[in-house]
Amino acid sequence: MEEKNPSPNAAPRENKMGVMPIGRLLAGMAVPMMISMLVQAFYNVVDSIFVAQLSEDALNAVSLAFPLQNLMIAVGAGTAVGINALLSRSLGEKNQTMADRAANTGIFLSLCSFVVFALIGVLFSRTFFEIQAAGEPIIVEYGTEYATICLGLSIGIFSQFCFERLLQSTGRTTLAMVTQLTGAVINIIMDPILIFGYFGFPRMEVAGAAAATVLGQIVAAIMAVVMNLKCNPDVNIRLREIRWNGHVAGEIYRVGFPSIVMQSIGSVMVFGMNKILFGFTKTATAVFGAYFKLQSFIFMPVFGLNNGMVPIVAYNFGAGRMDRVKKTVKLAVCTAVAIMAVGLAIFQLAPELLLSFFDASEEMLEIGSVALRIISLSFLLAGFCIIAGSVCQAIGNPFYSLIVAVARQLVVLLPVAWLLSRSGRLELVWVAFPVAELMSLTLSAIFLRRTLRSAEARVAGTPRQT
Repeated sequence: MEEKNPSPNAAPRENKMGVMPIGRLLAGMAVPMMISMLVQAFYNVVDSIFVAQLSEDALNAVSLAFPLQNLMIAVGAGTAVGINALLSRSLGEKNQTMADRAANTGIFLSLCSFVVFALIGVLFSRTFFEIQAAGEPIIVEYGTEYATICLGLSIGIFSQFCFERLLQSTGRTTLAMVTQLTGAVINIIMDPILIFGYFGFPRMEVAGAAAATVLGQIVAAIMAVVMNLKCNPDVNIRLREIRWNGHVAGEIYRVGFPSIVMQSIGSVMVFGMNKILFGFTKTATAVFGAYFKLQSFIFMPVFGLNNGMVPIVAYNFGAGRMDRVKKTVKLAVCTAVAIMAVGLAIFQLAPELLLSFFDASEEMLEIGSVALRIISLSFLLAGFCIIAGSVCQAIGNPFYSLIVAVARQLVVLLPVAWLLSRSGRLELVWVAFPVAELMSLTLSAIFLRRTLRSAEARVAGTPRQT
């Protein structure tokens, strides 16, 4: 465990993010996150696999709950992105006071988010499902149970996001990996026990899947809190400092709010796609839900790479070391595209095998095989776009990422999907995904170039940090 400087006048030690070779640094930061993200993807799929064994209606209910869950994740992850960028940049600038304020204010904001979503879960879950699945009372009932538990007990996920990001921001990604793995393992173990009522536990069905999820999140959050207090000397967490600070909150949300909006747009997109697909057959919505679970195996490692990259970029930008920023970006892009290439190959060659994990009916296999092959054509483009967007956020141009997200999902994807649905051919609806991603690639490339040039100019105009 690292120790704090013995006195205020002592020369600050350089963080590894400023001196370690980029390849080794990015691997050390990202690989633990990629592993933990893969495990998270696995337990998300396991949830749906067990739920699918109940019925297709149960799978549909969990799939329809995705916009609510994604909105919650958007707020938690977006706030954490803002905390990460501000904290890492402050450490790069050797501003310990701001780093501590970023951590403590971030904790307060995460707790406030929990209160808001708990109220949404308790008060509005049933209305949400009645809008989406009118005339399907079983789906409405299952969905209401699932969402009420996931949102009502969301203190786990919000605390987990926040405290794990504090570890990541200071380079302790292995500790963050341990907390995530622990939560994932608990979820995986408890899923069948609570869903089907094994070992004397009550049979909770869909509600059991939700209960297993929140239990894993709460345990992981507790571990992350303890690890920050015991093993993270770069950040000082004090109970009396966990309160509102307008200036710090503004800095966090200057980066975090666009990220929240970007991910929230995903909820709007999924809600809209579910409405379009439900017009064909409810099996199509089940396919869409299964796709989101399956694609997480490909996207989650890229997000893990992303999480490892952001503090490196933010730290070195704060320290005025643009050569290290560029090296990190190039390596991250190449790695992300390589991961996506593997995913593309799997989705093209074995879609039926992937869908069989969800007890897919013949209709689901027929629809789903076409969907997976078409949608996966966008994977290679998405790899670059994910990295480019996060670089913009880390350096301080978050609205570039917001523009790309809005354009991709609301301006292109949903309208194109709706227009293609007018043909009456379901297979054409899936074409909207690669079309939207092509537009996203164009904008992302332009904005990334602008961001890096702007960053170089800003660094050139300020004294170089050593």
